[in-house]
Amino acid sequence: MKFIYYNLLFILVTFVSCSNASQPNDPIPEYETFKIQSKQVGEERIINVWTPMNYKTKSDSLPVMYMADGGIKEDFPHMANTLAKLIKENKIRPLILVGIENTQRRRDLTGFTEVAKDKKIAPIVGGSEKFRAFIQDELFPEIEKRYRTTHEKSIIGESASGLFVMETFFLTPEMFDNYIAFDPSLWWNNHYLVRTAKEHLAKFPSSNKRLWFAGSNAEDIAPFTKELADILKIENRANVQWKFSDEPKEKHATIFRATKEKAIIWTLNKTE
Repeated sequence: MKFIYYNLLFILVTFVSCSNASQPNDPIPEYETFKIQSKQVGEERIINVWTPMNYKTKSDSLPVMYMADGGIKEDFPHMANTLAKLIKENKIRPLILVGIENTQRRRDLTGFTEVAKDKKIAPIVGGSEKFRAFIQDELFPEIEKRYRTTHEKSIIGESASGLFVMETFFLTPEMFDNYIAFDPSLWWNNHYLVRTAKEHLAKFPSSNKRLWFAGSNAEDIAPFTKELADILKIENRANVQWKFSDEPKEKHATIFRATKEKAIIWTLNKTE
């Protein structure tokens, strides 16, 4: 009984430890915010948008990066500052960042599960399908209406948000062109996404996709990120360019900031 308690506690800590990864000293960049009443998730959602320097004085359209954990007290300032730095250093081309502020994080970012202990992390879980529909059917059109955008879309996330990134990659790959996941919680539902990876890859669309993911030394995550890398290597789909960053020296709470720049540079520059 004690083992079960500590095992569940470890999962809970791992699952939420990165939800407030932005530190208080992260400077808040200039940004815009608006609210959208979602029929898909049945509530009002706050959206934060960062545009790069000179966006307002130019007329070119830009690609868009989407992120959950996108509140001002979450990872939005951290990620906006990182993108600004990389753009200034000419390491990536300009893009727009769209942050979705959390309401019920563990509801929105998890898919269905048949595992009883998974369901103990929150009163409601398994809402990722509706959250994905909100992004695709409601948020995409609103961003395209408000901003000058190209068709290229990326999504980035860590931990539970990384799980959502990976689930979207496998279940609805056409939604985004580029996928970035830091320490995704692939243990969810008895590592369902890893167990069904070959099945989903067999039905993958022919359009080109890029996937970058990293694994820390977290005991409940590392085995599954490595296993997924082995599967992708064996399947070797020509239209899926992917890179796995094995980071055994990093912890679950440090891997995002430790690997963010190389993840973004590799993914957005379309290089091997």
